[in-house]
Parts: sequence; C-alpha cells; structure tokens
Amino acid sequence: MTKGRTYASPPCMAAEVDPTYFDPLAVDSVQSRDVARWRRAERLRLAGVREALGQAGRASVSERIGRNLERVLTQRGIGQGTVLSGYWPIKGEPDLRPLLRDLHDKGVTIALPVVETRAAPLIFRRWTPETKMVRGDWNIPVPPREAAELTPDVALAPCLGWEGECFRLGWGGGYFDRTLAVLDPRPLTIGIALTAARLTTIYPQPHDIPLDLIVTEDGLSAERTALT
Repeated sequence: MTKGRTYASPPCMAAEVDPTYFDPLAVDSVQSRDVARWRRAERLRLAGVREALGQAGRASVSERIGRNLERVLTQRGIGQGTVLSGYWPIKGEPDLRPLLRDLHDKGVTIALPVVETRAAPLIFRRWTPETKMVRGDWNIPVPPREAAELTPDVALAPCLGWEGECFRLGWGGGYFDRTLAVLDPRPLTIGIALTAARLTTIYPQPHDIPLDLIVTEDGLSAERTALT
C-alpha cells in the first residue's frame, strides 16, 4: 500500500474490471479464454432451452417461480419497508412483474436496475405499477431519471445458467458482479432460473461473485454455503 492508494483482489475491484479481464498472475490465460469460449456456447444453448418452452411454457414457469419466490420472501421476513430490486424481463426471462405489483401493493418498495454508465455498476430507480417507463440501454424499459434512486435490501438476478454454489451465468456484460462488488451493505441476492439451466459448474473466474439463493420453478433450489 502507498499513500492514497490501496490494492485489492480482482473480485473486490470487480466494479472496475471488464468481464473479459484475466489476471495472468492468478489465472492461466489459456484456461481463462477456454472458459470464455465455453460460456459463449452455453449461453446460446441455454437461450435455446428458454425458447423451446414456447410462450405458454414460459408463462407457466414464470407463474410457478413467482409463487416459490413469494414463499421464500415470506419465510425470510421480507415485506413492508423492504427495498427489493426486480428486473424487466427480456429474451425469454421469467416474468415476475405480477409478483412485483403484488409486493408493491403490500408495502414493499420496488426498484429496477438501470445501466447509467456502460461498464460500470448498476444504479436502482424506484418503480411502481404507474411508472411511465423509458427506453434504456439495449432498449430495455427502465424508470425515468426523475425516479428516486434507491439501494436494495434484496436484489433479483435472472440467470441463464446456475450452479449449486450459487454462481450465475448471465449474458456476459458483468454488470451484476460489478454492482455486488460496490454495494455496502450487500443485499440478499436471489437468482431466478429454470431448473433445466443448472450446470455442474460455470468455472468461476476471479471476477465472478456468487449469489445467495437460487429460486426455480421447483422451489428454493440452491443456497450459498456461507448462508447455511
């Protein structure tokens, strides 16, 4: 350490690390690139699993996940006064908007993640069923700039793939990892996933940060060991 500067491991500095980054002192460069290629292929395969469900199948899965998630939240005492970050579904992700509306009606404060600056941590803006959404990055609907910025107590994260130790495979932008690296206190993080998207491992890299829970259409499917 020198005056005015501190040093940290890549996970602690994930807010500033590009998802394609690898540390040659910590990770073999060939292995890191092999993992990146494998993940690209798995993303395509898992997106196909979602697509194969069809509209009716995705609606059924979303409803079941919503019921299971509501049960998990209730069991953990999450209710009125809690700030919960949801997400706006894209690319066949489970649609939990009906549950978000119900939670709002019960006094839970709902926020949605927003990419304010690319390759930087997400921010969270308040959402209500009456919020007039605007188009954000990649045309994802987000609350407008005048919406209050919040810090979540609970954060939901849609997963393309997941593993038993609660590591998540997303679309590869690295936004959720960067965000978890800087949120203090860290929120309870819950991955939302399909049972069929479970992987033996995602081959975690230094920038990957595990979630706390994984909820699927079959219930609470994984819990990070540190929480048990």
